Amino acid sequence: MAFCFTSIRSFPKLWKNNPYFGRGPGHSFNIFLLKDCYGIRNQQKLFSLKMASPQNTKAINLLNAKARYLRKGGEGNNKVSSEFPHLFAAGAAKKRSQMNPQSNSHALSPVRNIIQLPTKPLNSEQWDKFKEDFKRKENFEDWIISQMAHYNSSVDVAKSLLAWVAARNNGIVGYNLLVKYLYLCVFHKQTSEVFDVYEIMKARYKTLESGGNTLLIRGLIHSDRWREALLLLEDIKKVMIPSKKNYHDCIKGALLHQDVNIAWNLYQELLSHDLVPMMETLKAFFDFGKDIRDDRYSNKLLDILLYLRNNKLYPGELFAHSIKTWFESLPGEQWKGQFTTIQKNGQCLGCGKTIESVHLSPEEYEFLKEKVMRDVIDGGDQYKKTTPQELKRFQNFVKCCPPFDIVIDGLNVAKMFPKARESQVLLDVVSQLAKQNLRMLVLGRKHMLTPCFRWRKDEIQKVQKQASCFFADNISEDDPFLLYATLHSGNHCKFITQDLLRDHKACLPDAKAQRLFFKWQQGHQLAIINKLPGSKITFQHILNYDTVVQTTGDSWHIPCDEDLVERYSYEVPTRWLCLHRET
Repeated sequence: MAFCFTSIRSFPKLWKNNPYFGRGPGHSFNIFLLKDCYGIRNQQKLFSLKMASPQNTKAINLLNAKARYLRKGGEGNNKVSSEFPHLFAAGAAKKRSQMNPQSNSHALSPVRNIIQLPTKPLNSEQWDKFKEDFKRKENFEDWIISQMAHYNSSVDVAKSLLAWVAARNNGIVGYNLLVKYLYLCVFHKQTSEVFDVYEIMKARYKTLESGGNTLLIRGLIHSDRWREALLLLEDIKKVMIPSKKNYHDCIKGALLHQDVNIAWNLYQELLSHDLVPMMETLKAFFDFGKDIRDDRYSNKLLDILLYLRNNKLYPGELFAHSIKTWFESLPGEQWKGQFTTIQKNGQCLGCGKTIESVHLSPEEYEFLKEKVMRDVIDGGDQYKKTTPQELKRFQNFVKCCPPFDIVIDGLNVAKMFPKARESQVLLDVVSQLAKQNLRMLVLGRKHMLTPCFRWRKDEIQKVQKQASCFFADNISEDDPFLLYATLHSGNHCKFITQDLLRDHKACLPDAKAQRLFFKWQQGHQLAIINKLPGSKITFQHILNYDTVVQTTGDSWHIPCDEDLVERYSYEVPTRWLCLHRET
């Protein structure tokens, strides 16, 4: 697809100079049109590119802010340091992986022939020379504009490239180059340039693909022509459901121009499509609310907090600060906020209130049990490795036993410490738990009964004397047996395994069942964190409280992510925003 500039307006007028080089938005535009903008990641290539530009100020500012926060201890911070955070704590998986560092054998080789992108506009002769240096590159124009987009080159440099392309092609510039030039205009907030490209596209094309519309929406929302972004959103709806980024940009534009009703209508429309809004979208509502004295608006913000609760979502640091600022700005209500942590017993270190229990109610437990039995045990994929006959044999075995207090994935536990003998590790765990008079079930495989160096017969016999044991076929899947026995034994029963059971959670058909499963898992899964030869085994503590947004009316407790802590989807934050009314 190509476009001849001369058919619309004179080329010099279209690509006029605009000296504004303001910083762009804080996030990049990861649309599919720009997927090749991230080229040259393979350090084995003969050359690479870099811009002669300032260093990553966003990352540096973030690190500096974190350093200031740590130096002054945070506003109202009360921290409990723990060498071993609980199994599902944010960053715990990262720490576990760092305890087993990988070999450096895969280190990347040095980069050769580093060449800089132009930092100022080039004339035709200079672009010709530049292309000669890359004569082995096919589609040089597309490749170089992709690199410019990736490194956020100045608009004037990109404009000089397009002028050179147009001069070589009878005024024609390809659609791909035009869109990536638009990306740079949007990034640098060159609004007048965005208008020019928009007019060209409207005149030449009846419809645009979603990537072009997305960039135009983002480029228009800061201008007095922001309502045209809503028309582009409607164009997207004709062929597909707009993305949450599209909705975010239009909501942001509406709030920037004080049209609250449109912003809320778009938000409700977003939710009706079962899209999860961006945290930046929700933050924008709270930021705008600082200047609004309207009970209806305030109630809608509280509804957002309940949405976070119901969907087990966690705001980041900036969003949490916006929530705090909004509460404290409410006239006459005397809200006070602080960032803090929760003690192991579930008590907030900030205000002393007790956080909701992680344990399921009897109704929730029965609901989850039924779902797991039907969709994971009976309807899952365990029959790929387990026969119906063996599962039935296990179910009959469990029904003949009294309820268990602990169910142990024997093979998984035994292999937790590679340098130790498996049967000895398993025996140590069982023996320690037996001292507490706990009724245990050990799940194993039949090969564990065959005496060998790793599985000593006398140690397995000692395990069998202290716990009930079920040894499945060697190809069988352990997890369905573990889930069945634990849930069948009742809400008091705990289980031990290193497996985080994410596949089985995914088998559950609805969001409610998955949330209850994770809540149940947090309150029932024990993990071993220390085992030295001849030493007592140490278990991680189990959470007593639920990591979810919650309120008592005169207080709110909101778990929130920390910017520099890498949290996996199955982990929960350890930092909380505590809000309470001062009396």
